[in-house]
Amino acid sequence: MYELQIVSHFSAAHQLRNFKGRCESLHGHNWRVEVTVQGNELDEADILLDFGYLKKLTQEALDDLDHVFLNDMPEFSERNPSSELIARRIFQSLAPRLPGGVHLKLVSVWESEGSRAGYLG
Repeated sequence: MYELQIVSHFSAAHQLRNFKGRCESLHGHNWRVEVTVQGNELDEADILLDFGYLKKLTQEALDDLDHVFLNDMPEFSERNPSSELIARRIFQSLAPRLPGGVHLKLVSVWESEGSRAGYLG
């Protein structure tokens, strides 16, 4: 099994409803996003997937999250735009766009240097 990972970023604001803490107030993050894919077979160039292509697909999945108030997005109108649900959203957007034989393993979303949430699908 082969695995590769890329890192991307986006900036956005959110607030967590019913949180009972500081994150209930409007605040923002420079989110770090790590995307990990895996597969059993390498292609004719002996690679699993071109890093540049995975970065492009990831950026497309992040474009509508960048520089917005996440609570205004339809999928977060009733549910919190938590790091966990943001990771799931990116995963679900990206997974069907990968070529055959390459599977999305994990999307990790870091809202700070020491705080990460991941979604495994």
